[in-house]
Amino acid sequence: MAASDGTTAAEEYDGGPAASAANGTPASADDRDARGVYAISVAAELVGTGQQNIRQYERKGLVTPDRTDGGTRRYSEDDLTTLRRIGVLLDEGLNLAGVKMVLELEAENRGLAENNRGLVGDNRELRADNRGLRKDLKRARGDDA
Repeated sequence: MAASDGTTAAEEYDGGPAASAANGTPASADDRDARGVYAISVAAELVGTGQQNIRQYERKGLVTPDRTDGGTRRYSEDDLTTLRRIGVLLDEGLNLAGVKMVLELEAENRGLAENNRGLVGDNRELRADNRGLRKDLKRARGDDA
């Protein structure tokens, strides 16, 4: 059943239409996780730290929240994950410089792991192509072994 504003009953029930990307396609979970929606006070409460701590983490380059046109910080789910990770690392005894290094190395490691997955797929394809070429070469040579 559609409401007078064009939304369906399901959209009304779950809080509205699904979020969309700028081109009108439904936003993926990754897009939603990267979009800044939480004010600093909410982010601080959700991760269990103080607002001043979060501001300091930003000054040190550990987190970079989105900003509204007026300059208000907006934190995303990804930012909250990073803030929680910072808290864990601090609890383990690292200082902010050490935390920054760990976060950078973890990000680099994720990138390398993703590249490796791509290379494994490429290697699999190349091996299949190589087997096919060897068979073609044998047939061309008359080696019907």
